[in-house]
Amino acid sequence: MNPNKALWEKGDFTQIAQTMRESGEQLVAQLGITNELMVLDLGCGDGTTAIPEARLGATVLGVDIASNLVKAGASRAQAEGLTNCSFQEGDATDLHALQDQHFDLVVSVFGAMFAPRPFDVAREMVRVTRRGGRIVMGNWIPGDPTLVAQILTISAAYTPPPPEGFISPMLWGVESHVIDRFEKAGIVPENISFRKDTFTFKAAYPPSQLVNTFKTYYGPTMNAFEAADKSGKALDLQHELEDLFTRQNQSPDPNVTSIPATFLRVTVLR
Repeated sequence: MNPNKALWEKGDFTQIAQTMRESGEQLVAQLGITNELMVLDLGCGDGTTAIPEARLGATVLGVDIASNLVKAGASRAQAEGLTNCSFQEGDATDLHALQDQHFDLVVSVFGAMFAPRPFDVAREMVRVTRRGGRIVMGNWIPGDPTLVAQILTISAAYTPPPPEGFISPMLWGVESHVIDRFEKAGIVPENISFRKDTFTFKAAYPPSQLVNTFKTYYGPTMNAFEAADKSGKALDLQHELEDLFTRQNQSPDPNVTSIPATFLRVTVLR
C-alpha cells in the first residue's frame, strides 16, 4: 500500500480538523472566492477549506489520498446541500484524472506538502491551473516555535530515522525550496509570493485532551507513540506534548484550548 495513503487513513483526521474549522473559514474568506470560480482543493481532508469555498459559491473539487477523508468530506457537503462541492480520491503527485488548465484556483492547506516527490506535486498543481489562475498553499515551517512544527520535532525524537531518500514535507515551509520547485514547473520567481499566517486550533476542552486527540487520531503522532511505546518512552512523549500544548494555550480558561500555529502562505500566479 502507498505509505502516504496508509499514514493519512490511519486514525481519523476529522477529529483534528474539527479544531481547525474557524481558521479554515477565515483563510478562505481572504481568497477572493466568487461564484464563477472552478476550485481544486488538494489534500482537502474532510473539507476544512473546500466546504467554505463552496459556501461562497465556487464549484469545488476536493481531492485527497485518504478514502475515509474523501467519504467524510462528501458527507459534510451533502449534509449542507452543497451540490457545487464534490470529493474524490487522488494523489497530489499524479493528478492524471484532472485536465490541463482546468481550475481558476488550486488550494492546498497542509495537504499537498505531505505528499512525496515535491517536484511532481508542484508540476501537477501548475499543470491543472489555467493561465491567469492562482495556486495558494499553506505549509508548516520547519523549526518554527509554534505548535505543529514542535509536535513534529518532538515526535521525530521518538521515531526511527526516515528511509534513505526521504524528503521532509517541512521543506515546503522554506521559501527557497518553494521557489525552486515551482520554477522547475515553469513559474518565474516574480510570480511567487509569501507571507506568514496563523491557524488556531480551538477546542472546548483542555490542552491535555487535545494531546490525546492527536495521540488517538493523527497518523504521525500515532506512529510516534507506537515507536515510543516499544522503547518504553511513551510516557515521556506524553509529558513533552502535554507541556507543549499547555504552554502554548492562549485561552484564559484552562479547560478550553486556543493554540495558534504559524504557517507559510504561498501564492503562485500562473
